[in-house]
Order: sequence, then structure tokens, then C-alpha cells
Amino acid sequence: MSKKEIIDEVTMKRAITRITYEIIERNKELDKLVIVGIKTRGVYIAKRIQERLKQLENIDIPLGELDTKPFRDDVKTADNTTEMPVSITDREIILVDDVLYTGRTIRAAIDGLVEIGRPSKVSLAVLVDRGHRELPIRADYVGKNIPTARDEEIIVHVAEIDGADSILIKKED
Repeated sequence: MSKKEIIDEVTMKRAITRITYEIIERNKELDKLVIVGIKTRGVYIAKRIQERLKQLENIDIPLGELDTKPFRDDVKTADNTTEMPVSITDREIILVDDVLYTGRTIRAAIDGLVEIGRPSKVSLAVLVDRGHRELPIRADYVGKNIPTARDEEIIVHVAEIDGADSILIKKED
């Protein structure tokens, strides 16, 4: 098994900044947005987008944390650790995750959102889109497109959990 860093801390920060600028450009009414990070690493990426929006536009966008486990079709759990600071009904949601792969986590996330409220719109921001979709889901905001083989894995490290920011590709030898 080999691991190789494909994105370093500086490049990762640039990708998050690019996503933030695209969110600003495409959303005229930023005060209607709610950023929702998918647990676990999606939450930290969402917080960084929220911080950049505050720096660039001087606006405090509410940040929610969504637990998709109760809504998954493969591994279910009754525990739901979702935290939503505001009502999402009639709000525009930017759903944030670290890696988009099959689309199943996003499907579960949308199920989780509609159980909480009825957003007016849901957009998807991902740090990495690695391809291999199994469901008709695509990201609206992408930090990096990294085509992968099925036997490869993308591993996102965030400083808040892993001590450093990086994106690795892991391949079974």
C-alpha cells in the first residue's frame, strides 16, 4: 500500500478560497445562506469557508453540522449528532463535504436536511471530486477534480483533527 501527497497545505487553502469566491459570485443574497458541513471533515472545511466569507464580505453566515449516519443506506445508526443553529426552511443551503465519490453520502445528507426543514435551494461544495458516481449527483463548487481508479482512496487531512492540512492518494499495491 502506497500513499502519496497530491495536495499540500497551501494548495488546499487556495482551493477553499476559490470555492468561497465562487459562492460569493453565484449568490447575490448571502444573508439567506446557511453553510452545512457534513461530519466530520466537511464541518472543518465549512468553517473555513464561513471564516473566508466573513473576511471577504464581512457577513456572519450560520454554520450547521450534519450527521449523515442515520440516513445512510449501508451503515445506519440511531444516534444523530446534527447541530443546526437556525431554521433551514426557505434558506439556501451550501452543503460542504471533503470528498465526492459515489454520491451516497450526499443523498443521505439531503435526506437529513429535508427531515429538519424545507430549504429553498441546496448547493454542494466539495474539496475533492474523485469521480465514480453511482447516483446522479454533482458538485456546484469543486476545489480540485482528482480522477482516481477504484482501487485508490483519497484521504483528506485537516489540521484541526490530523495536525496538518494535506490530501493524499492511497493505492493498494
